[in-house]
Amino acid sequence: MKFFKVVLSASLILAPAALLAQTAKPPATGQTIQERKTDQQERIAKGVTSGQLTAAETTHLENQEAAINNEEKAMKAQDNGHLTAADKALLTKQQNQESKRIYRAKHNAKKRP
Repeated sequence: MKFFKVVLSASLILAPAALLAQTAKPPATGQTIQERKTDQQERIAKGVTSGQLTAAETTHLENQEAAINNEEKAMKAQDNGHLTAADKALLTKQQNQESKRIYRAKHNAKKRP
């Protein structure tokens, strides 16, 4: 689990601070982690369909989603298939950061060919 935290943290820290200040679609209140994952996958798919996301942006976003999913699996494995409150808080924070990345990627000037 430490490996996943280090890898994910390193990738999240590398994002420019100025871009993090931009607003993104806030999560709906009461959404579960699974509902957030589904919502974010739909947002990525719509970005591909509409041409708002390039292939490279899509790959990057999908890799970030996979890293969060892998970390969730590792957290569950440590606690007999359950997530602790601290695990849920960390995953929510990571999903919030991913949501911001999706927003920025969809609203930049890059277009698919």
